Amino acid sequence: MLKLQRLGVVVVLVITATACGERLVYEASSDPTIAESDVSTTVAPDEVSDDPASGSATDTAVSSDTISWTACPESPAPLECGQLAVPFNYDNPSAGSFVLSLIRRPAETPESRIGSLLVNPGGPGFGGTVVAEQAEWYFSAELLEQFDVVGWDPRGTGASTPAVDCIEDYDRYFGIDSPPNDEVAKQEMIDLTQEFVDFCVKRNGEMLRYISTEASARDMDSIRKALNEDKISYFGFSYGSELGATWVTLFPDTVRAAVFDGASDPNANGFDQSISQLKGFEQQLTAFLADCAKRVSCKIYNNGKPAELFDQLVIDIDIDPIVVSSDRTPVTQGVFYTAVAEAMYSNTLWPQLETALADAAKGNGAQLLALYDRYFQRQPDGSYGNELEAFLAISCLDDPEGSTVADVDADVARFAAAAKRLGENFGYGYACALWPHRVDERVIVTGKGAGPIVVIGTTGDAATPLASTRKAAKNLEQGLLVIVEADRHTGYGLNSCVVQNVDAYLISLKAPKNETYCK
Repeated sequence: MLKLQRLGVVVVLVITATACGERLVYEASSDPTIAESDVSTTVAPDEVSDDPASGSATDTAVSSDTISWTACPESPAPLECGQLAVPFNYDNPSAGSFVLSLIRRPAETPESRIGSLLVNPGGPGFGGTVVAEQAEWYFSAELLEQFDVVGWDPRGTGASTPAVDCIEDYDRYFGIDSPPNDEVAKQEMIDLTQEFVDFCVKRNGEMLRYISTEASARDMDSIRKALNEDKISYFGFSYGSELGATWVTLFPDTVRAAVFDGASDPNANGFDQSISQLKGFEQQLTAFLADCAKRVSCKIYNNGKPAELFDQLVIDIDIDPIVVSSDRTPVTQGVFYTAVAEAMYSNTLWPQLETALADAAKGNGAQLLALYDRYFQRQPDGSYGNELEAFLAISCLDDPEGSTVADVDADVARFAAAAKRLGENFGYGYACALWPHRVDERVIVTGKGAGPIVVIGTTGDAATPLASTRKAAKNLEQGLLVIVEADRHTGYGLNSCVVQNVDAYLISLKAPKNETYCK
């Protein structure tokens, strides 16, 4: 998870992909085509249309109890596409419906088929059909042989309809300076956040009330029923762990097996969850700087003092943001911290951050801007997907405790005390304080009656630190933790140990020992 800079809430941005014996990273922003790209334009309030997402009716031709599968168009793999209608509100089906988009990759060895494996890549806000489309990069050959991999775009996301769509230009809202230097700058941040929230409400309407994690967990049971399976298996990455934990708590009798990779404590309150995550990012940044201090070849070696270079660069950028292009946001402190956070998801990105920091010290911010764009998934044509907008809408809705602008301001000092480099910036964020909708209460995760659940954590996970993952496992009645030694987010596929333990569980229901350590 990662706090979305400037608007502020916890976000899981990494979508991972695996192959047995080899780890291939498909981060949420890792499309290799994303680089320096064309400018996008700011959408003024009077240019925002009343989005059809505000409507409540759905296509009546789409069934609410069965999925009609057809071959996916233009797909080289034997993929099947389908749709399933689910109600906005399960307690009031007449309120309207979502139409979920699904993709199924049938088991490669039908005679050995065990059943369906529901999958979710993280978020919230990211669609899950990509996991089924690219299943060979996520799962071992053994799993693909014996499971139908079924991915769906959760309500409000991806190709499911209606889907959240708030803004077109991210620079206006996420490129501003943070932390603010004075009351005027802070008020500007608050005003821009309110503008963002107003766009979301205007473009999406009543639908925003119905996209909670609990509602998506209930959709999982609707999918299970439509697949005609009494019990079903599940594999969730990152936020997919929270979704899965909610599902196993609500529907324990329907769980055959479940794996949560890169989990955080779903029962923690918003502040504690954010502090835990902040400490994870600070820990990984400290590790990055320590690694540079030991290597003369590091591009920010600085006579063994890369931390001093880093800290001075923060000061210099605050005084004089680096202009990369007249039609893009300058590299403000806000852009800088976003770029650094992006690189903390995996040590495979540390060399890129080295280059970006070294260039910035010479007055060239292009690589920092590229990391910022990678984080926000900016496309070559200057456009953005809607995933992070859906993330905000879901995350703020999921927080029944709520907060106010005054609460945010009061907590900044606590964030700063928890992490000397990232804390103050991490503390600022007003989106949920200004968000108009919240659930009445969250599902308290217990997993009672669901049987053994495998939870995977890595030792150097910035987004979901191991301490939080351990709590996620302990929340579950039969949570079993598998620890993977690695500096990255999520662990399945990183070595044969974790693959063999997880596969044996999913295929044969042979659960690993709690605290199994894989390196």
